[in-house]
Amino acid sequence: MKLSNFDIPAFVQDHWQKKPLMIPNPWEAWRNPLSADELAGLACEEEVESRLVTSGAEGRETGWALEHGPIPEQRFSTLGESDWTLLVQAVDQYVPEVAALIEPFRFIPDWRIDDIMVSYAADGGGVGPHFDQYDVFLIQGAGQRRWQIGQACDEETLLLPHDDLRLLAEFEPQEEWICGPGDILYLPPGIAHNGTAVGDDCLTYSIGFRAPSTSELIGYWSDDMLADLVKDARFADPDLMLQENPGEIRAEALDRMHEMIRSRFDDRDAFRRWFGQYGSIPKYAEHVDAPNTEQSETDIAARLDAGSRLFRNPSSRFLFVRKGDNSLTLFANGHSHDCSGARARFAEQLCAVPAGQGTIEPGPDENILSLVTALVNQGSLVFWDDQD
Repeated sequence: MKLSNFDIPAFVQDHWQKKPLMIPNPWEAWRNPLSADELAGLACEEEVESRLVTSGAEGRETGWALEHGPIPEQRFSTLGESDWTLLVQAVDQYVPEVAALIEPFRFIPDWRIDDIMVSYAADGGGVGPHFDQYDVFLIQGAGQRRWQIGQACDEETLLLPHDDLRLLAEFEPQEEWICGPGDILYLPPGIAHNGTAVGDDCLTYSIGFRAPSTSELIGYWSDDMLADLVKDARFADPDLMLQENPGEIRAEALDRMHEMIRSRFDDRDAFRRWFGQYGSIPKYAEHVDAPNTEQSETDIAARLDAGSRLFRNPSSRFLFVRKGDNSLTLFANGHSHDCSGARARFAEQLCAVPAGQGTIEPGPDENILSLVTALVNQGSLVFWDDQD
């Protein structure tokens, strides 16, 4: 599906990370890619992350409850006709037609895209007034949902006491829209919002974006550096100067220790490789299965010659960072592969292909074949006839 009435440059300039935008059905022809029954079926699966949010008819501020999946099939028959919402995470990894919804939004870099959460709500169902710490496009798939948009929030904003849900203690609606099939609501980080189903069969697709925090970046990179620290240099002061008070930590010692740490964090090449690997780690790495038997280049070439079709694993992430005019590093599922020449051009093409869509055609180049073989053996690329 394509967007036919959406000014991307104007959106990026005026709205991205700045202010909400209601986008009335901009699709060439909107088709809802998933049914409520299919979503419920996913929620019953052990490996799928799902949640069920219910609210009482009275005392909505305190009557919210959360259940984690898998959701027993018989639970749905007990829910009634109102005031409940089913949420299923990363549906794009299971349903190619849902994954296709990401493609029109790839003007935002792939490393920023997280996943597509899908929610189904009965009449009056929602998850309460809250705010997110990331950007989100909310696509109405079927039915209607009333969206109330409120104040800007941050970590100091007061929340209701609740063990599972981050509900706002105060919510001040400032704008309101009712979204129908195909309508899109964009929300930047920190904007309070409350979505409530209007009638039955309310199905909403939430395309969320990654926004790593400073603490996450420092923590994960530090862990990675410590794991790879083969030569652990120690503090040394062969030019020790005598001092009057032994309790003083002299500026020269502080400068030397600070430089020991700074030089590690200031290694841009190491950071480039680390972040590429970190950014390409799948949301659910357990969904990326390597083949039971390692494939050789001869095996891969024979399968391609026999007509087997090769695809990107829908659960995989592909990114690259340029190193020079004709070279780059390809990152896939936390692994890195240095590429140049034809291999680099193939890696760029591979990163541009929509996940789970489009056949990968490596061609006869041996350098490309060796890369394809490595990607197959780590589960990033898959043959169609190997899939369930």
